[in-house]
Amino acid sequence: MQQRILVTGGAGFIGCNFVRHLLDRTDAAVTVLDKLTYAASPAALEGLPPDRFRLVVGDVADAPVVDPLVAVHDAVVHFAAESHNDNSLRDPTPFVHTNLVGTFTVLEAARKADVRLHHVSTDEVYGDLALDDPRRFTEDSPYRPSSPYSASKAGSDHLVRAWVRSFGVRATISTCSNSYGPWQHVEKFIPRQITNVLTGDRPKVYGTGAHVRDWIHVGDHSAAVLAILERGRVGETYLIGADGERSNVEVVRLILRLMGRDEDDFDLVSDRAGHDLRYAIDASRLREELGWLPEHGDFEAGLERTIAWYADHQDWWRPGKAAIEAAYAAKGK
Repeated sequence: MQQRILVTGGAGFIGCNFVRHLLDRTDAAVTVLDKLTYAASPAALEGLPPDRFRLVVGDVADAPVVDPLVAVHDAVVHFAAESHNDNSLRDPTPFVHTNLVGTFTVLEAARKADVRLHHVSTDEVYGDLALDDPRRFTEDSPYRPSSPYSASKAGSDHLVRAWVRSFGVRATISTCSNSYGPWQHVEKFIPRQITNVLTGDRPKVYGTGAHVRDWIHVGDHSAAVLAILERGRVGETYLIGADGERSNVEVVRLILRLMGRDEDDFDLVSDRAGHDLRYAIDASRLREELGWLPEHGDFEAGLERTIAWYADHQDWWRPGKAAIEAAYAAKGK
């Protein structure tokens, strides 16, 4: 029988890429539940096969919407989340609503219908590492969230584990490093720098630019989530990473070089409150247990393709770009 999969937050950046990956690599029928907030993109779901795909507009924290949807699907992949750190510092309320209440609502629906659930988290739940620390995050790393965003995601992870142990919910968790690729909102680090160059502005880097992120192409993130959904052990957490550690200033200089600009043509701006220093992922369990390997391990090549995508899709991001930059400018960022 054709598998029916519900993807919450499937109009967001990682969610829409996962939906496309799922439709390309399987014969599943996919339903997306998305509230279509500012960070969602219905355009990212256009052209998908109508006999295998449908979009339901609704709030993941609304049980009367979530319960009947979950009940008629074989599995749920839970991407829906508020995810922008700067926004969580300004107003944590929607982060608690979506990330905590929303996850609780999905868990309860999965429990009542006995539906397989995969919960997508973030490496930010582990806090950060020192720049000179040789360690990387593992599945046993302690939780030390630094922001309202990461704290709300840490809380949602704890809910999932409690529902697995207390109620037998068939769930897995993945925590992934920083994703990049097509359809990412221009408020995020890499698309903001690319689109600044495309509009003739200078990229902006927090602090000294020494902060390190472990980058992974969104296509590899999608493939890893599918591998966990299909072969992951219930109750387990899997870390997703592609050994892509780069400092923020390295990334900006690479973007500038790839786009034909001087590598020093950027501005340093005041740092963000509670800005984590370094993330680094040890994805050994995922690779050894499930046989997953990244297909886009060449960061420079992946970044070059991403630059080309934003250059070719200016009609998608330009309408909201000025407002995003005005909001950053108001905060001196």
